[in-house]
This record gives sequence, C-alpha cells and structure tokens, in this order.
Amino acid sequence: MITKLIDLIFGCHHPRYSFPVTIRGSAHRPQAGALTGTYVACLDCGKEFPYDWQDMRVITSQAERQEYVASLATKQAV
Repeated sequence: MITKLIDLIFGCHHPRYSFPVTIRGSAHRPQAGALTGTYVACLDCGKEFPYDWQDMRVITSQAERQEYVASLATKQAV
C-alpha cells in the first residue's frame, strides 16, 4: 500500500506516448497489445498501454479495459 502511495505521488504520469505499434503475424505480442492488437509506450518510463485505433485513444485504466472488452462482445454478437 505504501508503494502505491509513493508511486502515485512520485511516479510517472505518462504525459508522452510513442506512435501506436501493431505487430502482425506470429511474432510475440506484448501484453499491452494482446487486448487490441496495437499498443503505445510511455516515452518517459517505458510502460506499455493498449491503444484503440477505432476511437484513437489510449486505454489506461482497468475499467476502460473491461468496457472495451464488453463493447467487443456486443459487436461480435450482432
């Protein structure tokens, strides 16, 4: 818990991202790219985040990830 508090105060706030990267084929895909197929990386700390090309936004929180998966499920059902 103390670690989360220190990270909240002094950690990276991810202000700058790389250009979205999509890995095609059978190459190993990073964990961040497993959700959408595309990911971006923070240029300051290197953390990777899923990127949604349809909405052109970075998916940063767990709630956004769950919402994205739920929207994919409804699109698949139709």
